Amino acid sequence: MAMNDVATARVPGRLADRRRWAALAVLVGSVLLLAIDGTVLYLAVPSLTRDLAPTATQVLWIGDVYSLALAGLLVTAGTLADRIGRKKVLLTGSAAFGVASVLAAFSTSAEMLIGARLLLGVAGATIMPSTLSIIRDLFPDAGERSRAIAIWGAGSGGGLALGPLVGGALLDHFWWGSVFLVNVPVVAVFLITGALLLPESRDPAPGRFDLLSAGLSVAAITPLVYAIKHAVDQGLDAWTASSALFGLAAGVLFVRRQRRAQTPLIDVTLFRNPAFSGAVLADLIAIFALTGLLFFFSQYLQLVRGFDPLQAGLAEMPTTIAMTLVIGVVGWVVARLGVGRAVAAGLLVAAVGLLVVAAAEDANNYLWLALALLPVGLGVGLAMTLTVDAVVSAVPRHQAGAASAIAETAYELGVVLGIAVLGSVMALRYRAGLDVPDAARPAVEESAASALATLDPGSDLAGAVREAFIEAMQTTSVIAAVITAVAALVAWRTIPSGKKDETAGTGSTSGGG
Repeated sequence: MAMNDVATARVPGRLADRRRWAALAVLVGSVLLLAIDGTVLYLAVPSLTRDLAPTATQVLWIGDVYSLALAGLLVTAGTLADRIGRKKVLLTGSAAFGVASVLAAFSTSAEMLIGARLLLGVAGATIMPSTLSIIRDLFPDAGERSRAIAIWGAGSGGGLALGPLVGGALLDHFWWGSVFLVNVPVVAVFLITGALLLPESRDPAPGRFDLLSAGLSVAAITPLVYAIKHAVDQGLDAWTASSALFGLAAGVLFVRRQRRAQTPLIDVTLFRNPAFSGAVLADLIAIFALTGLLFFFSQYLQLVRGFDPLQAGLAEMPTTIAMTLVIGVVGWVVARLGVGRAVAAGLLVAAVGLLVVAAAEDANNYLWLALALLPVGLGVGLAMTLTVDAVVSAVPRHQAGAASAIAETAYELGVVLGIAVLGSVMALRYRAGLDVPDAARPAVEESAASALATLDPGSDLAGAVREAFIEAMQTTSVIAAVITAVAALVAWRTIPSGKKDETAGTGSTSGGG
């Protein structure tokens, strides 16, 4: 134990630069896999709907339960990684991720697929916080860490957009289960390279693990998301109210316990710092908007535009390209605007992009949609890179797992809420916008995907379904744009904007917003 701790303290100085950046490549590869797995299923929704016949609520759960499990368990997993070793937890979770991928690939019912996605999320929760923790340990220099996190952010955010392309290429040749089975060889490569390149690190004085706090963290998140989903499917009833109240009560108890605990899972006093709170909120909103858009945009391209899965994946590439470009411009932007204004500018650019997406969904030429996706990807990528850096840089190195868990929880909550909230708005708006005879409503109101899977594509009823789907997409995009613009205002007012040299890090900026 003592020898491990001594080795941990010397890791950054001992590893040659080339090996440190090679280790970063392994970490980015792991988070890229997780991010792709969060969105790779989107293009498969029409085909798995034909095979498994899920309800509209089950479709949302298939997309959401993965990130729901991640969000609920990240705090616990990050704390465990600090205690028993981040590399050990990372590699164990990766192996479990491969096993869960096989179960998902060969699911024979919607319920089985939801269960497999849940297991994927549990395994993924052990991977996500460990990647940022190890980066924090590998790159103690603020400038290098900022660049490393920008690359990590490109992998994490770009993976959300890259998922549909990977899914499209697979679905063009194989059945929908292939989008999960492809994880297995990737995991095998990661286990080998990770064992060779990654250093072990842990908190030398972690304190007692609080099992009750871990349970409360899960109990605070899961019921709230369930309440949103249930409200869409069944309306505002006793289950909706009781689930929401239970989640809120668990959240209050969790915060109170963290304030009193000697070794809390999350240091809630960090949220007294407006810059820290603003960074977490901005990170959550940026991913909320991007995920909510991509989840239904993939379906829109296939169901309305008539693209095949591969064409739809390629059509979303402007988002990925824009998020990758952030690596090259983040230092330049921060040097001229400061962190707070740079985050606000990124969110504002993303909001404008979402508005243009809403307008372009009616356009005959896809070019307008491609141009609209560029500012969305650029703005979200910039905001996410800077906010994650600010969160991770706010704590000492030995608490890297806890800080990483906060950043990752915000990220995954953004994914969960983006699909749950915007997905629910989408479903309600679609049903309200259906201009069809009452006798035909039962056949089409469940979802556009299930309706168009059985209707004659050239029929008037199919045309009405597509029109309702477009209107629902436009409404959802506008709502996401408004929320993102509000987050830009919050970031501008709370995150300091002291300007820095391009070689400096972003985590210790000072100055007014």
